Amino acid sequence: MQDRIFWRAVLARDPRFNDRFVYAVRSTGVYCRPICPSRRPARDQVLFFSGPGAAEQAGFRPCRRCHPRQPADPLVERTKQICRYMEANGEERLTLAGLASRAGVSARQLQRIFKRATGITPREYAEALRLGRVKKALKKGDDVTTALYKAGYGSSSRLYERSSAQLGMTPAVYGRGGAGMKISYTIAASRFGRVLVAWTERGICALSFGGAGKPLQAFLTEEYPKAEIRRHHGAMTGFVQDVLAHLQGRQPHIDLPVDVQATAFQRRVWQELQSIPYGETRTYSQIARSLGQPAAIRAVARACATNPVSIVIPCHRVIRQDGSLGGYRWGLGRKRALLAQERQARAGEGTNRENETSAQQAAMRRPAADPLPNRRQAPAGSATSGGLA
Repeated sequence: MQDRIFWRAVLARDPRFNDRFVYAVRSTGVYCRPICPSRRPARDQVLFFSGPGAAEQAGFRPCRRCHPRQPADPLVERTKQICRYMEANGEERLTLAGLASRAGVSARQLQRIFKRATGITPREYAEALRLGRVKKALKKGDDVTTALYKAGYGSSSRLYERSSAQLGMTPAVYGRGGAGMKISYTIAASRFGRVLVAWTERGICALSFGGAGKPLQAFLTEEYPKAEIRRHHGAMTGFVQDVLAHLQGRQPHIDLPVDVQATAFQRRVWQELQSIPYGETRTYSQIARSLGQPAAIRAVARACATNPVSIVIPCHRVIRQDGSLGGYRWGLGRKRALLAQERQARAGEGTNRENETSAQQAAMRRPAADPLPNRRQAPAGSATSGGLA
């Protein structure tokens, strides 16, 4: 579980984890901070260490881009300290002025450096922490009223007005571990490895890649352990057929209903991803600008990393400003292959259209056909002017 949390921090370049671990890459022999701007490696090439000393003992050398042995950016460190303080004092009434005073900056400065480092405001971070405490309490068995007051909500309406967008369901249903939800899934082979497709009556709720079935199944029960999850053993459903056809390059445009949990910001990012044309890419900064939040590049990256329905929401089409691939939850090799196939299929479509246009133009330039061609004058084996060329 800790490795999974660390990997998510690496994908999101989360500054809060800078002093908790470094990650090393087997293929390069280099270790980095979580915020390193370098291209993200494949997950199976990554090892986590408690610090630079442990990584160097294992034979890895420090990265020349993020300099993991040097002191971190003081502004980022200050933001991280404020995050830790908010996590430890969540039950108190925290104010922006109080947090700014603690950081030794003005309220406006804190707002600016906090958003630059995390992609969200202190208020949004506090709200996420509070909702996280509600989820934790509900999973432990507290009733909704107890959970919301423990987390610091003044009334149940404040919690319920946020829960539908952020939990994907009411707090009561979430507290029952997803009891009552019915999820079907199947695992199929594809050219990109084994793919799990899971769905509810409303749409696809998970689409993931892997090399084995058990790890693919594990995350379905992780969030909703009491949901009714069953494997579909019958003929491939329309959902699965569409996904496999898309992965084979036979169905470039895929438009399937989804049933996923998301915050309002995640939904906006995912909608932008779905608008990226097949065979094209966008950068994280372009997505942030299209949302009207040019500074929210890290938050966009996090939304991509937490996308539960890959392909349907095509987060693989988002790359870094320098043209490198950035991160991908299912491995950079798979992301590279997906993009290559899309570019090839798009180029093929263009070639086919050009050939069709050329054929049409050539046909228009031919002499008009005799309505009653003299078949006896046509050479043996050739097409008459009224036949197929």
